[in-house]
Amino acid sequence: MLTRYQKGRDSEEVAARYLEKQGLKILDRNFRCPLGEIDLIARDGGTIVFVEVKSRYGKGYGLPQESVTRAKQKRLTLLAQWYLKSQKGDTRRARFDVLGIVWDDQDPQVTWIANAFEASQ
Repeated sequence: MLTRYQKGRDSEEVAARYLEKQGLKILDRNFRCPLGEIDLIARDGGTIVFVEVKSRYGKGYGLPQESVTRAKQKRLTLLAQWYLKSQKGDTRRARFDVLGIVWDDQDPQVTWIANAFEASQ
């Protein structure tokens, strides 16, 4: 039986591979700062992409991407601002994507929502 930590790592690995196949370049994984953590940071052309990965084992509790609440969006906005400031003036465009993964019989079903929400305060 996998632990919650292992499930999360497996899901983030699936997400990173999926995004790379879509042409994005993964810049960072599990970026941590005093405000929290961003699962994946990628580049899509000239745009920095902050990716929240959510996963579920089965569909009994709804879709994983539905669990990105307004409060989570605000936290991700603050984390993204922290990251961009740490990059010493990187002024590229940025967006927030959500990648939902449902594990069904060990075969992940991926839903990618590009530009899932606007930065919020």
